[in-house]
Amino acid sequence: MKKVLLIILSISCVTLLFAQTETATNSTDTTEVGVYKIPNKTYSSTDEVSSKRKKHKSDIVFGYSSKRKQSNVSTSWWILDLGFANFRDQTNYTAAQAGNYFQTYKNGPVTENSMNLINGKSLNVNLWIFMQKLNVSNHVLNLKYGLGLEMYNYRFENSLSYRKNPFSQIFNDSIIFTKNKLYAGYLTVPLMVNFSPTPTKKNSFKMSFGMSFGYLISSRNKQISNERGKQKIKGNFDLEPFRVATITEIGLGPVTLYGSYSLNSLHKSSTGLQQYPYAIGVRLSNR
Repeated sequence: MKKVLLIILSISCVTLLFAQTETATNSTDTTEVGVYKIPNKTYSSTDEVSSKRKKHKSDIVFGYSSKRKQSNVSTSWWILDLGFANFRDQTNYTAAQAGNYFQTYKNGPVTENSMNLINGKSLNVNLWIFMQKLNVSNHVLNLKYGLGLEMYNYRFENSLSYRKNPFSQIFNDSIIFTKNKLYAGYLTVPLMVNFSPTPTKKNSFKMSFGMSFGYLISSRNKQISNERGKQKIKGNFDLEPFRVATITEIGLGPVTLYGSYSLNSLHKSSTGLQQYPYAIGVRLSNR
């Protein structure tokens, strides 16, 4: 009898010890019984997806996320423009010939035909040191500005010459030039309102319009002929030192079409010339 009681007591102790161990090893999700794990909760497909997502820091998103953080100020450096230059000529040549700027020598007086340009060789090249965009409203509306050098090369069809001897003058020269151009370079600050309806897209549409303010820093008349060889005659030639122009840009992705039209004449009013430069071209920039 004593043996039977001892066996029953031993079995009870072992069972109690097993129950305590089992309770300590249980989790909220499973119960361990020996080497087996019995789930305590049935997972729905939603729970499985949620648990999988918790294992990863982020989900995979194709395209551009609308939550991508954008800088309020974005800058592009060393932007190049390539285009064509010309001017709208509103000069009264009869009145201008009465002044000192137009000189008449062997080849007759300066006329409207003397100022004819070779359109395909009259070029506008701009080098912008930087262009910057400042966010105004949700990166859709921005303020755009920069600093750069605008270079205009007016290639003449005829033998028009610019000189300063001692005062500035223009005249029809007596020889034929194989190359004859007037160069004018301006240090320019553009100021524009920029509109980008889809700012998070890589190849988005964009449009800008505004004004530019330039100051003449270099001008010269470059000529090449058999008689005189290559010449570069430097001087301001009574060109207007300040330039104010309207500017427009329309772009898609990295390619932008630009245009500018000067609100003041290329030459000072004292010369009698009323020529308003304009340019159209292509810019390669992502801003």
